[in-house]
Amino acid sequence: MDDLFILSDNRPTRSDALRNRDLLLESARRLIAAHGADALSMSAVAEAAGVGKGTLYRHFRDKTQLFEALVDVDQRALQENTLARLRAVPGQPADNLAWFLGEALGFVLRNLNLLAAEGVTRLSAGPSHPAHMWWLQTIRGLMSRLHPPMDVQYAAQVVYLLLDPCMVAYLRAQPGFDEVRLREGLLEAAGQLCGVRLLGR
Repeated sequence: MDDLFILSDNRPTRSDALRNRDLLLESARRLIAAHGADALSMSAVAEAAGVGKGTLYRHFRDKTQLFEALVDVDQRALQENTLARLRAVPGQPADNLAWFLGEALGFVLRNLNLLAAEGVTRLSAGPSHPAHMWWLQTIRGLMSRLHPPMDVQYAAQVVYLLLDPCMVAYLRAQPGFDEVRLREGLLEAAGQLCGVRLLGR
């Protein structure tokens, strides 16, 4: 699975620029956790990070770009962790599929507010978006090793749709649909498509 699509790295390379960027992202993350994404202002991010607005705008031209950078940091971590997992236990496609789906769902839940923000395109820009292609490729690759009793291309698309931020947000808003139920339902549905039991792995 080493050929999985990895998002290009467009982060700055100078150490001081990297430090400022990381500080701005961490400050934004803390403010969003405390007050929500809608209440975030660029001025508040600069103040919390202890930098001037000029420094902030050199890294992020607006809130949309800042939100996408936050999502990309989490996406990059998910990719790196997934590659490490697949290299460590390459012969366990059912366990790896269950693990990846749980991690992907966790990513969506953590980033729902950011993914829903106006202008943010991560995982919602159609099949040409790198993140979309990588998630689909990962799901399809793992499902194909389980020899599902149905068209693996179609089955992978169905499972991916269950991870769509709009779908997750809709289900999460329904009474009784907590994170545990969402995860169990996702694994049960994927397992039925593959003809294996994924629940509880």
